[in-house]
Amino acid sequence: MKILIVGPSWVGDMVMAQTLFQCLRQRHPGCEIDVLAPEWSRPILERMPEVRQALSFPLGHGVLELATRRKIGKSLAGQYDQAILLPNSLKSALVPFFAGIPTRTGWKGELRYGLLNDIRTLDKERYPLMIERFMALAFEPGAELPQPYPRPTLQINAQSRDAALAKFGLSLDRPVLALCPGAEFGEAKRWPSEHYAKVAELKIRAGWQVWLFGSKNDHAVGEDIRGRLIPGLREEASNLAGDTSLAEAIDLMSCAGAVVSNDSGLMHVAAALNRPLVAVYGSTSPGFTPPLAEHVEIVRLGLECSPCFDRTCRFGHYNCLGQLKPRPVIEALDRLVSDPVEVE
Repeated sequence: MKILIVGPSWVGDMVMAQTLFQCLRQRHPGCEIDVLAPEWSRPILERMPEVRQALSFPLGHGVLELATRRKIGKSLAGQYDQAILLPNSLKSALVPFFAGIPTRTGWKGELRYGLLNDIRTLDKERYPLMIERFMALAFEPGAELPQPYPRPTLQINAQSRDAALAKFGLSLDRPVLALCPGAEFGEAKRWPSEHYAKVAELKIRAGWQVWLFGSKNDHAVGEDIRGRLIPGLREEASNLAGDTSLAEAIDLMSCAGAVVSNDSGLMHVAAALNRPLVAVYGSTSPGFTPPLAEHVEIVRLGLECSPCFDRTCRFGHYNCLGQLKPRPVIEALDRLVSDPVEVE
């Protein structure tokens, strides 16, 4: 059984997609799973033992380029028994259609009749979680999902991890608190810098070091957090945001004794690495895309106006995050690290 997965376009979604791969392996032992996805996702897929290979998809999000999709599809013809599409767009269905893959499975989306021949109607009440919507595509319509649900688990190569430590001059002589203050979704997911800085200060005073993770877009907020620390403490915080590749960020985060993160792709990476994790929620809800790990504390205010799922606050105050003070996050950290998970 050879299966082509058309993967999602976000880091967190790609991590959660591993639950589908695990279900496919359960249903079809020995099946070969390839994932067609943007090149940035390769470091995630290479750390999933269920994936045979990552196939780089060259087109950006929202780009049609029908001729290119036809060319890619023709190049994959005759190689797969089934395609499973995780995006719900019409564009995502074109490559499997052009490849002539016998079974093309996905949820009913943008006018995909004819492009898909195993089209499912989503019952959002039955499958409220994103992972449930992914996992259900591994089975016949109406089948019960396996219990307990599988959890994403990224595998780390020690040699690769050590190379990243050496490259950035990092040491594990003290426990590491990883902070992930960014969120590509928008401002409504970002806990304020001053709150992150207070958490960093207290943990550094307790003998920890702090590593800040994120994309190039998050480098400035990392510097803002460091700048709020007094000299003597500031030197114990390393801003890695924008300097590491995604592969290096994953390997380095595996060294963390604890992680504090917004609802972001890196939150799901931390969960898949089984790091003790405090997840801070504002405009979004853990009822749809919770971090899937054992050692997790979710901190949120649950104001009347949240979750709104807006990228920017419609009222302009961001109270769901601004009014969420550092104390509950620190208390959650203390509960988690009282029973720490050892770094392997």
